[in-house]
Amino acid sequence: RSRSKSNRNRSMGNVVNRVFDSSGPEGKVRGTPQQIIDKYNLMARDAQLSNDRVAAENFQQHAEHYLRMLAEALREQAERQAQQQERRVAHQGANRAEEKGGETTSADGGQVTVSAPEVAAAAVTSDVMGVAPGDSELVDTPEENAVLPRKPRPSRGPTPLDEPALAASDAAE
Repeated sequence: RSRSKSNRNRSMGNVVNRVFDSSGPEGKVRGTPQQIIDKYNLMARDAQLSNDRVAAENFQQHAEHYLRMLAEALREQAERQAQQQERRVAHQGANRAEEKGGETTSADGGQVTVSAPEVAAAAVTSDVMGVAPGDSELVDTPEENAVLPRKPRPSRGPTPLDEPALAASDAAE
């Protein structure tokens, strides 16, 4: 058996974050699909500005290839997340049914079955509390409402600059 990695079938699970080496018309471009798309679009714009329509089209085709790969990967990722969410909701519905004591076991291995209305009710209920439009989500604390009384300033004695003013006011009386 060959031990080389080149023959092995690798899963393309995380295309979004995977680093690719793209052999484009002007050498290699390396990065994640989004980075490669940006680089090829930049090179296409530069080629367009230098009146090289053929090179611009070639760069745009390279960018489009990686754009399609990224879009497909994001679509698959969204599908997986939706399936996981559905499983989570069904699992939560089963757990809630167990807590209520309304579970029914089937003869084929004792699996818990939940009726469709219970699953739908579990999907509709939310753990998030609603907030009225006028309500602020901030909480008033007693520390914020307490008004601290100010201490009076200690009076200063007369300064040498104030002495002539005092003498003039005494003379006027």
